[in-house]
Amino acid sequence: MTSVRDDILEILNREKIGTMATVRNGKPYSRYMTFQHEDFVLYTVTSKHSEKVEELQQNPYTHILYGYENEGFGDAYVEIEGKVTAFEDEGIKNKLAELFSGIFIGTKDEMLTLKIEPIRMRLMNKKGEPPKEIEFTAK
Repeated sequence: MTSVRDDILEILNREKIGTMATVRNGKPYSRYMTFQHEDFVLYTVTSKHSEKVEELQQNPYTHILYGYENEGFGDAYVEIEGKVTAFEDEGIKNKLAELFSGIFIGTKDEMLTLKIEPIRMRLMNKKGEPPKEIEFTAK
């Protein structure tokens, strides 16, 4: 029997695309994003000039849906509540620039790395089981 942590990591390792919600003018706004992770911390890239950067400066919290396979009811997926910070580590930025080279439109100088530190992750729809949750300590 696997743990909730193992099940969530399996989804994070398998999938790369999720929907990321921010708040715009007091209302939720979602878009598809491509992610990489280290342990349970997610990373993605965006243009420094994108609307989501302005939205996250106003409210740094996000909600991400990650891992639904579109095979019908019972597909396991993860709901992620997290706090987003801009991340300027050149090593991570270079790694992500390489991974996202076919996706990111713009130059590396326009690229901003977003780091999403999880607050809570919920494993949903695992073979009809009730949601299972991991809470993370705020840093």
